[in-house]
Amino acid sequence: MALLIETGLSDWISDDEIAKTIREMQPGADVRTPETIGDASEITMVAVVGLDNDHPKRLPNLQLVQKLGAGVETIVGNPNLPDHVRIARLKPDAPAQGIAEWFVAFILHHQRNMPFHEAAQRKAEWLPKAPIFTPDTVVGVLGLGHIGARSATMLRAIGFQVMGWSRSPKEIDGVTCLHGEDSLPTLLGQCDHVCAILPSTPQTIGLFDAQMLAAMKPGSQLLNAGRGDLINESALVDALDRGAPGHAVLDVTSKEPLPSDSPLWSHPGVTITPHVSGWHLGEALADVAENFQRLTAGTPLLHEVDRTRGY
Repeated sequence: MALLIETGLSDWISDDEIAKTIREMQPGADVRTPETIGDASEITMVAVVGLDNDHPKRLPNLQLVQKLGAGVETIVGNPNLPDHVRIARLKPDAPAQGIAEWFVAFILHHQRNMPFHEAAQRKAEWLPKAPIFTPDTVVGVLGLGHIGARSATMLRAIGFQVMGWSRSPKEIDGVTCLHGEDSLPTLLGQCDHVCAILPSTPQTIGLFDAQMLAAMKPGSQLLNAGRGDLINESALVDALDRGAPGHAVLDVTSKEPLPSDSPLWSHPGVTITPHVSGWHLGEALADVAENFQRLTAGTPLLHEVDRTRGY
């Protein structure tokens, strides 16, 4: 049994670095990269960012796909992945912290009038402007799993009024939690900032259509660090032109990299970051090593995905 590390990325942590870390955690483990794959029939587990359509064909004895992250929709939806192949995702602390910081950074950037002051500096103008008072500001967090709960807790600790939304009931100290699709427009109409960290499922794809965007508070800010297909991007451009929301900060888009001709690049109401909010894996590689050991031993996996539910 062997573990293949194949991220398919050249601008992130290298396959060799990940493989080296896992070997240090599990001395003697058979960990390979595309350059050292050898006999592909010996690969029983592959750790990936995204699963190519030919992975299942190239790896005939594959038993487990380990996502090096949280979102698994492209793996679950891979038409060539046999039903018996299991899927696991990560629930690491480091990217959860990073995504929460990303939300906080862009919210505070708005709260403290940073664009206004930057523009004034370019014109050598001394123009005091009162920042927005944090306790008067309502922030909504959509998705209250591991990452969303961390984000909501951090925002509440800073002093914001925080509302949370999820499909099933959740409880977080100091956070007003709503659930169910009917309650979402109510939340949107009250929030000055909306932080989306939802998975991609049949229920969430295109959730932010023209009607849902129209439910947002005028002048509010929509921040998406979940999945790009949550938002209908053409509807978003139209909504921004009308001022509800007033601004969007997108770390994920429906197609990545975002095509150069996308109107999102040049729209004055949009800020783009290139999927960098949850950059670091931190201690999560220990879970990859642990899952390889558990797969080999035939014991229950960490963070296994229910393929019928999609997460």
